[in-house]
Amino acid sequence: MRRIVENLRVKLAKTRNGFVAKVAEALKLRQTVDEELMDELEEILIQSDVGFEVSEYIIDELRDKIRIDKITDTNNVMQALKEIVSKILQDEEETSIEAQKNQKSPQVWMIIGVNGVGKTTTIGKLAKRFKQEGKSVMLIAADTFRAAAIEQLEVWSERAGVILLKQQHGSDPSSVIYDGITSAVNRKIDIVLIDTAGRLHNKVNLMNELSKMKRTIQKVIPTAPDETFLVVDASTGQNAISQTKLFNEIAELTGIILTKLDGTAKGGIVISIKHQFSIPVRMIGVGEGIDDLQDFDSEAFAEALFSE
Repeated sequence: MRRIVENLRVKLAKTRNGFVAKVAEALKLRQTVDEELMDELEEILIQSDVGFEVSEYIIDELRDKIRIDKITDTNNVMQALKEIVSKILQDEEETSIEAQKNQKSPQVWMIIGVNGVGKTTTIGKLAKRFKQEGKSVMLIAADTFRAAAIEQLEVWSERAGVILLKQQHGSDPSSVIYDGITSAVNRKIDIVLIDTAGRLHNKVNLMNELSKMKRTIQKVIPTAPDETFLVVDASTGQNAISQTKLFNEIAELTGIILTKLDGTAKGGIVISIKHQFSIPVRMIGVGEGIDDLQDFDSEAFAEALFSE
């Protein structure tokens, strides 16, 4: 646990400096716990992409905690804030990726999101990780629109040593998916990862195509997909909220993968997403390396975020 926290602490440096360090500075400069301090802390939260509504909720909870615990020393406010944020980050039932992987085969995971968030790279990292764990993996190249998308996935499949099912550029994505799922069943593959085309969440036709893909999967495996993960670029801040809301309406998300957390000061978006949606953050990307795509551990994340 300590090693995980220390690694996250390094990776979350920009977010911590843009959020916790500013809170610490505000607490250090003030001598009393009053409304002026609450207003300043709320402004810091909003600037850290926690979002207005969630920031307001956190400060209201902080006021209550200060009153109930009779906190008068600014040195104790940080711990109170940490406890509130930690509670938000926790799921009622945190289901690990490890537990999901050990269910029935094949496990079918759809990876969706807007352009440029790192879907294909995320799939490649997952494929390599699962292969190293002894799982048989198939990648399905259902992004048949973006130039070089199939070639990019092919590079990842070769690097990970896993099967890639593809068709020609411009093929019907649902047709590719149908052939892929059928093949995976026949080959007794453990995990199927479906790479979908990046789509703007405000484009109705592209979004509706996701529903068609899901119906296609269910023609072969009625209970699939087992996971529908939305990949979100953490550096987009509050745009992640609108993406999550609309993609969830179309695709019934089972989890969120937040990428590029190491390169942004907007990591507060994790708190905002966890508070506003009953959708767990399942993985976070904190670097380019294969080991930098990690299962989300709310306790470790909070500890790393608030560490000095």
